[in-house]
Amino acid sequence: LGLTLIYGVLHIINFAHGALLMVALYAVYLLKAKIGIDPYVALVIVVPGMFVLGYALQRGIINRASHGKDENILLVTLGLAIVMENLALLAFSGDTRSIDTAYTLSTVPIPTPFGGGPALIALPKLIAFGGALAVAGLLLWIVRRTDLGRAIRAVAKEKQGAKLMGIDVEHVYAMSYGIGLACLGAAACFLLPAYYVNPQVGSGFVLVAFTIVVLGGMGSFSGALSGGLLIGVVESIGGLLLGDSLGQVG
Repeated sequence: LGLTLIYGVLHIINFAHGALLMVALYAVYLLKAKIGIDPYVALVIVVPGMFVLGYALQRGIINRASHGKDENILLVTLGLAIVMENLALLAFSGDTRSIDTAYTLSTVPIPTPFGGGPALIALPKLIAFGGALAVAGLLLWIVRRTDLGRAIRAVAKEKQGAKLMGIDVEHVYAMSYGIGLACLGAAACFLLPAYYVNPQVGSGFVLVAFTIVVLGGMGSFSGALSGGLLIGVVESIGGLLLGDSLGQVG
């Protein structure tokens, strides 16, 4: 959803998206490991923090370094990704880190319609599913029902026309980038109880995210949500039939 929003408004592929997810995951990890803050409670810290980071990156670095050219933006975001991954490697080494919570290994039994035993769903993944739907609903409400959302849609459709109507296009760009990164913050909080973090963790996710954005229609929020569900189901079935390591082949 965050990648779709950034592409839909800025019309660029954000190569730094995976590295920024890694930053959010490390933030959740440090809050739990150093302060003891639960990953779901960390939502109130990480989501606003990633929004501020995104706004600052867009206004302070991406916008100034790109000089309004899309090809420059691609290079700037790629450079940001390289810098952030190497800084994380310097700070945390290449070790893979994870956190332990009381519910990490908990499961929820769900009755199956064809008889037999219930399906056991990992509790963190079930919470992540519900959280993703909630974030998607909030994002759709912002885009469709608020003044900021109307400005975002106007800029995405016709930048020059939006300028003539008095919309601060640079501010809308920065807000869109910030909201896109806030989605990454939420994803990190929902993901880490059942996953891990290392400096290269974002690369695997961003490939799937690009696939989902293209499959759902570039810039379409409902398409991204539907594409994400479809890719997730196909990958799970592929993992069941071919093995976990070959799940994405399906």
